[in-house]
Amino acid sequence: MQQQTSPEQFDLGAIVTDLNNLLRLKTTVIGIKMFARVEEMEAIPKIRRPSAVHTTDQIVSMASRLGWTVGITGDDLVGAQCRAVIGLAPQDEKWLAGENYVGVWHGTAEDARKRQEALDVVPYGQYQAMAVSPLTSGRLNPPDICLVYATPGQMIILINGLQYTGYKKFEWGVVGETACADSWGRALKTGEPSLSLPCFAERRYGGVPDEEMLMALPPAYLVKAIAGMKQLAKNGLRYPIAPYGIQADVRAGMGVSYAKK
Repeated sequence: MQQQTSPEQFDLGAIVTDLNNLLRLKTTVIGIKMFARVEEMEAIPKIRRPSAVHTTDQIVSMASRLGWTVGITGDDLVGAQCRAVIGLAPQDEKWLAGENYVGVWHGTAEDARKRQEALDVVPYGQYQAMAVSPLTSGRLNPPDICLVYATPGQMIILINGLQYTGYKKFEWGVVGETACADSWGRALKTGEPSLSLPCFAERRYGGVPDEEMLMALPPAYLVKAIAGMKQLAKNGLRYPIAPYGIQADVRAGMGVSYAKK
């Protein structure tokens, strides 16, 4: 997992205000932070600890849907899959085999292993605990990564903001089930923006609505995206994207959206 070079603090409240103004988000923007020791996680102000066994999807949604600050260890999670993605369980041979998925999510043992091997996960042994919290609480500052749930229309504007300066083509994959490895697993592992289509478990257990996608990214990238989106908005490229009309003469609109002012 890539760490920031300094414990830089962010104006998280301002970040959320800008995101909501620019994208009109419905879901609370949250942060995730990993901890090398359980005691560090438990020292977070007003942290809640689960009294039952959950999926990581549920823990994340306690912050994004309910506004809670929640801390967990591997013992609070239902199985090795949830634990392994965030580095709280080993990615050993038993885990890689994925035997529980054969005949359920995959037709053969080979397919199950290929899926397990494709997952982006946090290396085991660095961390003992994780906490999630709304960014506006300021309790995880800086978070390791932020999670933004958004519709496809909102998400493309966020991506355009990231690409306004320092352009790069984003290369993302879809592992299918265990899509949290595409979002928070990949972002924690690489320190790069990571987009996912939330999977069956995230929607069934985490309550993610049909229309939402998930972007996980370090806070510095959110700052960059906001700066880009503000400039795009000045250029008339903003959310919501107003439909132009499928039978209208397109030349006037194209002249505004794609020509230099």
